Parts: sequence; C-alpha cells; structure tokens
Amino acid sequence: MRLCRVVRANLQVPRIVPGVPEVRAMSRTAREQTVGTVQLLQEFGGLAGRIALAVLAVRIVSRRRLIRLFLAPSVVVVPLVFFFAPTRGLRMIELGTFVAGFVTVAQFSFWGNYLPRMYPTYLRGTGESFAANIGGRMIGTGGALVTSELATVMPGGSATGRLAAAAGTVGVSVLLVALVASVWLPEPGSDELPD
Repeated sequence: MRLCRVVRANLQVPRIVPGVPEVRAMSRTAREQTVGTVQLLQEFGGLAGRIALAVLAVRIVSRRRLIRLFLAPSVVVVPLVFFFAPTRGLRMIELGTFVAGFVTVAQFSFWGNYLPRMYPTYLRGTGESFAANIGGRMIGTGGALVTSELATVMPGGSATGRLAAAAGTVGVSVLLVALVASVWLPEPGSDELPD
C-alpha cells in the first residue's frame, strides 16, 4: 500500500504547469518562478498534511480509519488536480496541488507511526526497511515509468495534457488499490510497541 506512485504523480506537476495556457503566455523567467511557486505549495500542503496526521494519530485509535481519512479524499482530489485543473487555469492547479500534497504526502507519516507497532523489536528495522525500500522505492518508482509510457497513448490536445491525464490515471489507480487494501490492514494489538 505504499503511495510513492501517487507522490510521483504529484512530482509531475512541474512538467504540467508550463503547458497551462496562461503560463505558456508568460516570459521564461515568470514560467520558471510559477513552477517553483506551485512546487512550494505542494510541499507546504505535504507539511500541513503530516502535521494533521500527527494530531489525528493520537486521537483516532483505529489505524484503518486513520489512513482512510486521507485515502478517501485523495481519490477525489487527485483526479481533480490532474484531469480538470490543467484546463481550468493556474489558480486551480495551485490550490489543487496544495490539497493533493496535504492528502497524499501525509500518508507517509502514517507508515512511520504504524509500522513500529506491527513488528517485534528484533524484526523492526528489517520489516520497516523492507516496506519502505522494496515497496516504496523499488516498486513505487515504477510509477514514473508507467506514467511516462502511458502519456504517449493518452488522449489530449498537448503533451502536457497527456502527461497530466497519465499521472492522474496512475495516481487514482494506486489510491483505489490502497483504499480497497486498507480493509485488510491489521490493527496493532496495543499502544505499546511489541518486544
């Protein structure tokens, strides 16, 4: 259920922004600054999401319920950001990117809170490393390749429109799998870390 592919979709936004009509009309310097601003908004959204998850983690006992509080909105936000915002203008992309960062990047903090409670001490480092490195880095980075390849066959009027549609398709697919798979997410036995 690693969501690196969704964050990889978020990381496609700097390649999508220059194709927005009002950004295309800007000077090169203004375009670069605009891309930087949008990326900064995504980072601030991610930071705000991590803080929100930390606050909610001490109030919500069920780990399934906690992750679903971020997964369910992600299934709505990601398509809006990638399928609709690029055709609606820069302000929609800025707002959408902040919210997408909030609901997707926050989920990484969930794993740091959840995994130590699932592995006994003698397996904790190995189990967490396997989940993060194999699931997150090795499998998750495949999302960038899938997005790039999918962009070549997606419908759309421009290369950035096809890239946005491909990123949205990959992101939504991963989120739907994660939402369905969360049904089988085991709950930790207690608040204490296992020995």
